[in-house]
Amino acid sequence: MILSMTGYGKSVVAYKEKKIHVEIKSLNSKALDLSVRITPIYREKEMEIRHHLAKELERGKVDFYIWVEKDVANDATPINAALVENYYNQIKEISAKTGIAEPADWFGLLVRMPDVMTQPEIEELNEDEWHMAQQAIDEALGLLNDFRKQEGEALFNKFNEKINNIENLLASIAPFEEHRVEKIKERIEEGLKQLTSVDYDRNRLEQELIYYIEKLDISEEKQRLLNHLKYFRETMQEGAHGVGKKLGFIAQEMGREINTTGAKSNQAEMQNIVIRMKDELEQIKEQVLNVM
Repeated sequence: MILSMTGYGKSVVAYKEKKIHVEIKSLNSKALDLSVRITPIYREKEMEIRHHLAKELERGKVDFYIWVEKDVANDATPINAALVENYYNQIKEISAKTGIAEPADWFGLLVRMPDVMTQPEIEELNEDEWHMAQQAIDEALGLLNDFRKQEGEALFNKFNEKINNIENLLASIAPFEEHRVEKIKERIEEGLKQLTSVDYDRNRLEQELIYYIEKLDISEEKQRLLNHLKYFRETMQEGAHGVGKKLGFIAQEMGREINTTGAKSNQAEMQNIVIRMKDELEQIKEQVLNVM
């Protein structure tokens, strides 16, 4: 079954007082176009993450996000109580020696003193946390691939519908094609009858008519188109990976045969059928761009 390049996956795992969030979005692209946003603690693992995503996703415009949500109660910047006390004692001592009045708002003053609001130490990534982050990444990838499979199944059904429509339209050309030779012959003979003063070689006319009919024959185009339709179906059954470009090439060849058939169709009914086949094919080409 084919896979779509469109997908979405999100996962959240808990580690101590943290929640590790991973979100992955994927759209169609000719190759892998990977954009990552990584919270600083996992920055050292960026190349490993990129390699893992490239291996799993293969193609598509992929946006990857990983961030950490911390417990607010445990994430407040600590106050350096010992330093606050030291500043307090120094200011009281200076006030006593100089006679300068002590401040009315001690707390407001002390919390603004240098280094009182101590910044937390830089976090270092440990193996346990990284293992949980990898679990979140794999869960999000699994959900995204499930999404791609569902979209791929919908594309598979849509392609089969369009291929069937083209086959049916191609078959509907046959009745018009059968009567075309007689109509062309009658039209030419009617035209010659108008030229009463002109004599012509009837055998030569038959030869020229045969040559003209052969140039308008679409038997080969019809057979090649049927072969392409069959090959398209077979390619969809090959597997889930790497068939998108191949299906695109087959669709191009289908278009060549339909266009040639239209160029050789000198009847309005046949040309109308060709236009409908082109419409079905355009819908295939649009959706092929989403196939892995």
